[in-house]
Amino acid sequence: MADESEYSAGQIQVLEGLEAVRKRPAMYIGSTDSRGLHHLVYEVVDNSIDEALAGYCDEIEVTLHDDGSVSVEDDGRGIPVDTHEEYDRPAVEVILTVLHAGGKFDNKSYQVSGGLHGVGVSVVNALSERFAVVVKRNGTQYREKFERGEPVTDLEEIGDVPEDETGTLIRFRPDTDIFETTEYKFETLQTRLRELAFLNEGVTITLTDEREGEEERTETFHYEGGIREFVRYLNESRQALHDDVIFIEDEDQGVQVDIAMQATDDLQSSTHAFANNINTREGGTHLTGFKTALTRVVNDYANTNDLLGPIDGDNLKGEDIREGLTAVISVKHPDPQFEGQTKTKLGNSEVRGVVESALHEGLGTYFEENPDTARAIINKAVEAAKARKAAKKAEELTRRKSALESTALPGKLADCQSRDPEEAELFIVEGDSAGGSAKQARNREHQAVLPIKGKILNVEKHRLDRILENDEIRALITAIGTGIGEEFDIEDRRYDKIILATDADVDGAHIRTLLLTFFYRHMRPLLEGGHVYAIQPPLYRIRYRGETYDAMTEAEREEIIEEVCGGNPTQIQRFKGLGEMNPEQLWDTSFNPENRILKQFNVEDAAEADRMFSVLMGDAVEPRKQFIQEHATDAEWVDI
Repeated sequence: MADESEYSAGQIQVLEGLEAVRKRPAMYIGSTDSRGLHHLVYEVVDNSIDEALAGYCDEIEVTLHDDGSVSVEDDGRGIPVDTHEEYDRPAVEVILTVLHAGGKFDNKSYQVSGGLHGVGVSVVNALSERFAVVVKRNGTQYREKFERGEPVTDLEEIGDVPEDETGTLIRFRPDTDIFETTEYKFETLQTRLRELAFLNEGVTITLTDEREGEEERTETFHYEGGIREFVRYLNESRQALHDDVIFIEDEDQGVQVDIAMQATDDLQSSTHAFANNINTREGGTHLTGFKTALTRVVNDYANTNDLLGPIDGDNLKGEDIREGLTAVISVKHPDPQFEGQTKTKLGNSEVRGVVESALHEGLGTYFEENPDTARAIINKAVEAAKARKAAKKAEELTRRKSALESTALPGKLADCQSRDPEEAELFIVEGDSAGGSAKQARNREHQAVLPIKGKILNVEKHRLDRILENDEIRALITAIGTGIGEEFDIEDRRYDKIILATDADVDGAHIRTLLLTFFYRHMRPLLEGGHVYAIQPPLYRIRYRGETYDAMTEAEREEIIEEVCGGNPTQIQRFKGLGEMNPEQLWDTSFNPENRILKQFNVEDAAEADRMFSVLMGDAVEPRKQFIQEHATDAEWVDI
């Protein structure tokens, strides 16, 4: 036992300035992987968006440069450059080097601001090898440079600009000592910037990729229709039941509310709630207010106009009304309070009443003025209610006392010996042949194997009663242990990792997509919590002079043959599927934690993921055809 005297004032570390950020970066940006890397860009862009919300910024330009740096430029007011009294340094330097310094804390400079926790651009500075800021303000252009959060120049004047030309340019290069990767993904940034443009109508956001080896491209996002266009974008692959997007806006108690929605003939609901531009994936008071008011308004109108006959006079449930409905709720609050495990749940109690009131009045008026649209929405909800009642027996299987909650596990599940979910893994294996090899290859103590036959049901096109008739899906639900639907509880999961083990071919990619669609629609917290993975088995095994080399692609195979084997390998083995590997090979390439390569799936942007599942798995053919034409490559491995 350690001597108590060792724990004294001398052991208490005081980390000055941004040193704390570099010591514990994950505390400030969530992680140091790809997600944290992209978060740096979002922090800087959020500052520009705040200028737009305040009415001073119209254009934001984000550029990926060839040297690995990123720049964000806006035409806002420009960060103040006058001297800060307390620090006796220029205000721009204080903002970039002091945590929680900025103009967002007194509601004078900014009535509403985005950014999740106000860690701000100073954190980006601390985690960058190099960082530069250029401010245009007062007819002058100013510049200051930093390295790893420390100023390396003073703020200097570098030229004159027209008096009315203002703005801020920030350019930074992430620190390779901090981040696991410094390679930015154009598509990841594209998704978030598009979302921000939808949520802030009238703002123009441009993303440009200038990196060598990448196809130079520029995407510009500008939506005068704001979240109305967002709903149309989400519904591209769905058949709308009415042409117009219902739009409601209101402001009360300093809270701005915007709601856009459109009903479709889809079976899935697609509701996305935002607070100060933050995607509140865990919901909150604004989403509760929306759901409550929507259910009440639809039932009031349906009862008044005698539209509920087919369901014997019962009121419609919220789930009936939301089936096939695409909705975006955006609130702007001067002092948002976030809670929940990932701090993406809005907690301000007054917001519920504000949203309820806005939707109750706005939608009630809309229904009176557009009775055909009201009837279309209610007829769809009535059909959903009829299906729900007809499926009551099947749905009972999802409740606590159902067969799905029983202790009887699927007969074909080869379970692991461990009962600790934190160390247990479930491999979902394609086909009985591969399942047999997998059961021999696994570590029985920690690894379970569940073989599935062929392609499971496409849940995008079926209601829950039909889904629960599928034996493979029932086996999945029982093995995972969380339940499904309203009874889903992630704490009841029997395995920490759920690993999709499908072949590296087109059929395997399709099966993987079907499984991911099921998880996204009915067990989404597993994806959001990072519990779902896929193995990435090699396509080729090459032997040369007693050594073994694995290749994931044709290009890797050619490289190994030429550079390692001198063009003369001893043997080349092509794995067409997991069933062709013997247990030793399967263990070595896919099950052994020391050697295997796993791809982790998560839901970085729920709205875009929702839309993509509809494109890939929905009824509409044209959007899927267009997606394939745009993204088809010669790659051997297809990531979904």
